[in-house]
Amino acid sequence: MIAIWYSVVSFMLITYVVLDGRNFGAGMLHWFVARTPAERRQVMAAIGPLWTWHEVWLLGFGGLLVAIFPKLMASAFSGYYLALFLILWCLILRGVAMEFGGHINDRLWQSYWDFNFVLSNFLLAILFGAAAGNVARGVPLDAQGNFSMAFFTDFNVRGNVGLLDWYTVSVAVLAVVMLAAHGATYLTLKTEGPVHDRCEIWAKYLWVAVVPLLAVVLIESRIVRPDLPGRALFNPFWWIGLIVIAASAFTLLTGLTSGRELQAFVGSNFLIVGLLATGAAAIFPVMLHSTLAPENSLTAYAVAAGPMSLRLASFWWPVGFALAVFYFVFISRRYVGKVSVQRDTQGFY
Repeated sequence: MIAIWYSVVSFMLITYVVLDGRNFGAGMLHWFVARTPAERRQVMAAIGPLWTWHEVWLLGFGGLLVAIFPKLMASAFSGYYLALFLILWCLILRGVAMEFGGHINDRLWQSYWDFNFVLSNFLLAILFGAAAGNVARGVPLDAQGNFSMAFFTDFNVRGNVGLLDWYTVSVAVLAVVMLAAHGATYLTLKTEGPVHDRCEIWAKYLWVAVVPLLAVVLIESRIVRPDLPGRALFNPFWWIGLIVIAASAFTLLTGLTSGRELQAFVGSNFLIVGLLATGAAAIFPVMLHSTLAPENSLTAYAVAAGPMSLRLASFWWPVGFALAVFYFVFISRRYVGKVSVQRDTQGFY
């Protein structure tokens, strides 16, 4: 039962990263692929109708953590307090920039909000990448399951570590480049004209850059956590994740080289799914690894809620998930197709 709920929680987070990650990427490339106000509105229109809905998956992930792994939520939220508030403020800044940018037909006004939009998306990619690095590396958990971290300490990966060190910075850089490539692939599918052509070029260059960065992070991960993959070698989901990575990489590569935009986008999505799912399977059952002493680590079994809470969640979660999937399919089909160059700069619709 605990392993199933761990998979469900991981699925919710992975879904959010894949869906909103393309928005992060499109936002980071906003200034690079769009050079006129009309082209910038085109990029906004490609992500505008769906960005609020994607954040529902993040809320669902947080709600599941409270219901299924309350002890983990209590420890992680207090330890990651600073980082979580930075993510919250960046999400707010991004939303305000998207909603306010087109309200006044003034170049200075629009340039200001465009800057905030690009900056917030860059910071979100960095913060989520650093968070992934922290989960893989571990945090300074004491015997009581508590920890606190500064931005950085001595940039070491052992002992009293900070949010940033040489490993988490490497993962953050990989996240920025990969999400930018994911966003460029999405914009290639959704846009036309000069924006489409520039996004197509950016997508190819960025995905090429992902390969050496991913190799570096894998080598560093082996140094930071020599105990991994460990038990994952006997976990079928870890092997399934590797198969998904191989298949999606081939799909992405052939899609980019042949100009098949939908195929490339499908490969981009499942490549990120495979990487995150493989990582989640590799660290299970540990959910927070201690850099102070391995015995202080928090496992899924130790931080899970009681049997009654798990049974109640098994009733309401499928209902909520079915409604979420239904609405996701509905809203995605409504806004299917390419976005043309917008002559009206008042908003992104």
